[in-house]
Amino acid sequence: MFVSSSTSYTPNSFPSSMPTSAHSGASGGGLNQAVQDPKEKQEVVELKKRDAEVRRHEQTHVAAAGRHARGGPKYEYTTGPDGKRYAVEGQVNIDTSKVPNDPEATIRKAQQIKRAALAPEEPSAQDRTVAANASRMEVEAREEVAKERKEEQVTYDRSGNVSEGTSFGSPQISEIV
Repeated sequence: MFVSSSTSYTPNSFPSSMPTSAHSGASGGGLNQAVQDPKEKQEVVELKKRDAEVRRHEQTHVAAAGRHARGGPKYEYTTGPDGKRYAVEGQVNIDTSKVPNDPEATIRKAQQIKRAALAPEEPSAQDRTVAANASRMEVEAREEVAKERKEEQVTYDRSGNVSEGTSFGSPQISEIV
């Protein structure tokens, strides 16, 4: 199962006439027009800043996710008044499946997924959702480990009788005089 950890940046201050594209590739393509208008220059400055923020955010996810990241970041682009493409949205696919038949490994994986989701300086709502799901997965795996341990425990009362499913050191009914 793959879940996207996505960071979306809405370019509210950008004109709606600017197209967005989901094509991958580095920013910098296009006409490379010299921008003269002060508003357009400011827009390019904001787009460059947004592009850097999006790329840094998604790379932080990838670095923290380690082997659970499925490929690199994917970006959506908008074209600025200078004709260059700027990343305005990104996502990283993270494998959020449980480790089959190994709840302890699932606990470690869930912890890493949570760290990856919350790694950026400002996690998005989607990042927080992925972290919450990882926390639930960890709790479920911990419950499974506890159940397995309880089933494995065997204690003896003072008479030498087997008493299953109780913790060591707990008073047994037969121990109370």
